[in-house]
Amino acid sequence: MGERAFVGVDVGTASVRAGVVDRNGRMLGVGVEAITVSRPSEDFVEQSSEEIWRACGLAIRKALQEAGVEPGAIAGLGFDATCSLVVVDAQGRPLSVNSDEAAERNVVVWMDHRATEQASRINATKHEVLRYVGGGVSPEMQTPKLLWIKENLPETWGRAARFYDLPDYLVVRATGVDVRSECTTTCKWTYLAHENRWDEGFFQQVGLGDLAADGFEKIGSKVAPVGSRAGELTELSARELGLVAGTAVAVALIDAHAGGVGVLGFPNENGDLSADLLEQRLALIGGTSTCHMVVSKEPRFVPGVWGPYFSAMVPGLWLSEGGQSATGALIDHTIQTHCRGRECMERAKNEGISVYSLLNGLLETMSGAYPFPAALTHELHVLPDHHGNRSPWADASLRGMVSGLRLTDSLESLALLYLATIQALAHGTKHILDVMNAHGHRITTLVATGGDSKNPLFLREHADVTGMRIVLPREREAVLLGSAMLGAVASSHFPSLLEAMRKMGGVEREIVPAGGALARYHEAKHRVFLRMYEDQRAYREAMAQAAFALGSTG
Repeated sequence: MGERAFVGVDVGTASVRAGVVDRNGRMLGVGVEAITVSRPSEDFVEQSSEEIWRACGLAIRKALQEAGVEPGAIAGLGFDATCSLVVVDAQGRPLSVNSDEAAERNVVVWMDHRATEQASRINATKHEVLRYVGGGVSPEMQTPKLLWIKENLPETWGRAARFYDLPDYLVVRATGVDVRSECTTTCKWTYLAHENRWDEGFFQQVGLGDLAADGFEKIGSKVAPVGSRAGELTELSARELGLVAGTAVAVALIDAHAGGVGVLGFPNENGDLSADLLEQRLALIGGTSTCHMVVSKEPRFVPGVWGPYFSAMVPGLWLSEGGQSATGALIDHTIQTHCRGRECMERAKNEGISVYSLLNGLLETMSGAYPFPAALTHELHVLPDHHGNRSPWADASLRGMVSGLRLTDSLESLALLYLATIQALAHGTKHILDVMNAHGHRITTLVATGGDSKNPLFLREHADVTGMRIVLPREREAVLLGSAMLGAVASSHFPSLLEAMRKMGGVEREIVPAGGALARYHEAKHRVFLRMYEDQRAYREAMAQAAFALGSTG
């Protein structure tokens, strides 16, 4: 192959994916390698950075083989990954992030909620920095996790030489250059990219003042724009990854943000792409969790929505990020924990289809007596906050609820609960969109990608519930495309990330909301959705009063 290509590497929660992409945004080959997720106790989720790095090399080799591309044809490499915390010593060796002293598990995964109490204490300071994370940090961000390690693992804290966001760790491992991304540091570590600085006063106030030593060297003294050239592959990393030494490596992105880059940049009918056009689009990145990404020329302060983050996804623009902590994970949980779940999965396997296709087909059959399939859940409602609420309530202590259960264990009852769960996730997205637009955003279009977007029921319900059209990108592996775009820019094949987005992006098709009676049905369901949250608050208040009364009699 004479023309140069680019590799994007996406480290998700359960696997590493690599893609080989040409300069027109065409995916030539994909490689996948599973990685281990450890849950040593409730709310603790851990991984190994060494295992992840090995998986990167295996996935890249598989992608090159499928694409029929030689390593020497790769001009640039881009990484994206989950926003997980990596801890290493002065020699770059892993350090344990748990009291069991399992040093190989040195990654606190993004979904880990061990630091909920630390997050509450940080938020109680009401420091000015918190304005730029939606008003408060989440336990899924890095400052609460760092504080948890300091307070609970003093030996690890004392030996730690560097704390990395996982995307940055991969770049450092590849290049030997300790450069951090404006995406990771701004979104998860409270770096103020619009002022090019860390706020030392904030770290002192929350109990992490020792990180300010040596210009914040442990968490990033050099922070660079996404897509800029971080360095080149070293001889060692090139051998480990199956590429050629000297290949350009880009400053990285968080995985959802790479998806945003991969989907948002398609040009209009005139071939143009402007900031005004981007402001009308929201990237719906659905997988284990869902992120809702929108950019704007001016900062938009939205309660319960992360950001505004300057240059965290598209350089020069502000990013606002809503999210749901469990979407694909919740759908799977709903299926797997139902008494008919195993039977349903076995049946789907025997028929050679996904369990989602099987349930979708069953719902179509069940809906014959109804004006539309969505009406099957007129008595069944779900609040999908089983893993807390990321946006817009920003309350990790919220829990899931189901109203309308019947004394039945049929396969049809599983299908109904599956449908109600997907509808609840769509209503969660609508809630986030309504709050965003009420605070200055002007979103009219959803651009969907990720594993959830492969389920037509998920897409249909999101279009009908939100009342917005959904655009599906030409390249469905949009996260890999976004990270490959970083490599294209780092290797100077495009002058800017925005230009790479315009040239390498494209649209496959769109889904239009039904409107009419179906829209009115979902308006009623949305009132129930919001009422369930109010009801949970009322339950908590009642039980808090009962606990006080019990305590006062003791």
